Amino acid sequence: MFKDIFRLKPTHPDISKEVIRLAWPIIFSNFSRVLMGLVDMAMVGRLGSSALAATGMGAMLTWAIIAFAIGLRTGTQTLTARRLGQKKYEKCGTALHNGLFMAFIYGIPASFIGYRLAGKFVPFFLSGPTADLCIDYTEMAFLSVSVTSLAFIFQGFYAGVEKTKIHMQVSITSNIINVYLNAGLIYGLGGLTTFFESVNLGWLIPLWSWFPFPALGVKGAALATVIASGWSFLHYSTFLFSKEIKSKFNVLSFSHDKSMMKKQFWLALPMGVQEMFNSFGWSVFYKIVALIGIVELAATELAFQVMHASFMPAIGVGQACSTLVGKYMGKKELGKAEASIVESVRFSEIIMGSVGLFFILFPHWIVPLFTNDTQVQSLSIVGIRIIGILQFFDAVGMTLWFALSGAGNTIYPAVVESILIWVFMLPASYYFGVVMGVGFYAPWASIFFMIVSFAVLMAIKIKKGDWKKIEV
Repeated sequence: MFKDIFRLKPTHPDISKEVIRLAWPIIFSNFSRVLMGLVDMAMVGRLGSSALAATGMGAMLTWAIIAFAIGLRTGTQTLTARRLGQKKYEKCGTALHNGLFMAFIYGIPASFIGYRLAGKFVPFFLSGPTADLCIDYTEMAFLSVSVTSLAFIFQGFYAGVEKTKIHMQVSITSNIINVYLNAGLIYGLGGLTTFFESVNLGWLIPLWSWFPFPALGVKGAALATVIASGWSFLHYSTFLFSKEIKSKFNVLSFSHDKSMMKKQFWLALPMGVQEMFNSFGWSVFYKIVALIGIVELAATELAFQVMHASFMPAIGVGQACSTLVGKYMGKKELGKAEASIVESVRFSEIIMGSVGLFFILFPHWIVPLFTNDTQVQSLSIVGIRIIGILQFFDAVGMTLWFALSGAGNTIYPAVVESILIWVFMLPASYYFGVVMGVGFYAPWASIFFMIVSFAVLMAIKIKKGDWKKIEV
């Protein structure tokens, strides 16, 4: 099965075309998200290594709470794609309604609790002025949890019914809004003028001059994210009124199916808990790196943000794979479901492998774009080269993770990833990096082992084939 993934030409041309058709809008939208995220980081990076470390930690902590909604999105996409294959179109709309209900029940209290308690738990991860900056960022960022959770459900639904171009349109507009507001709210109008003139972009200043933007620093970056997230939810909602979506899937007539919601919940729960649990684990990882040093933490945050440039496009391929696996299993065409996995992994390898080679060969071209701190630069270059090597393994692990979720197996990848992070990666990072004094290189070696192991274990599970018997 897996021998075909290393061929440049597709073994299953028709399936390959389907993967590309569904994946390219998500890839494009994810690329826009990555590009905007890198621009955000470049803006915050100019505030200093403490600001960069603080926003990186704050974003990780916020994501740890948002991450549960990934499970809700996955459950929505899996059921929607399966019902699409079965031609039960109104049930696709029911999956959307179920998902929105669960996201609302989760997202509203999560936003409120996170906002209220940020000042209590942030000092566990950071201390001193960096912690104060992180609290400013995290309190504000938590307000985005509710609308982001609801937007994730729309992503799952539209991907499940093969309308991935909608995701592209929403992502591009919300990312543009985020960057525009980031620039104004981080620096303020006066600081923005100085910033643009320092990078020879003074001609852009009139775009912000109509409003007296206040200089809010890291809090401004978080506020921009909140506003862009709200726009994303509203923009997704408008597509429900399009003729095809409204009539075919009956999305404007609220439908409730307890049995289907129960299935959706149990599909979502393992992955949602795993995503939250493991995102918190990555926050602990940041804490371990912070114990080594703030410069090391800033370098890790920079390298991780650059890493998104490679795996976000692969997520697009993975979501396409998940939809096709679910659809063909709904049609009882298991051969095509398996072919969808092969072609998706092959496509992911092409994308991530190409980016990986660039990371290995030219990291010194990338790092100076985001920081002028020479210590951060030198460590970031090492991290980006390691990431470059990992692309070839992560392409397999990530795509197969989506394949299993599309088939309805959300437990196995959740358990495997959690064990690798909490039982191996975090203890090894702390013991060798902090206790033994190895420093920056120990956590990165642990990441390497974790990602390679995950890819191997996902491949073994897919090869076993028991996913073909799952009913949802």
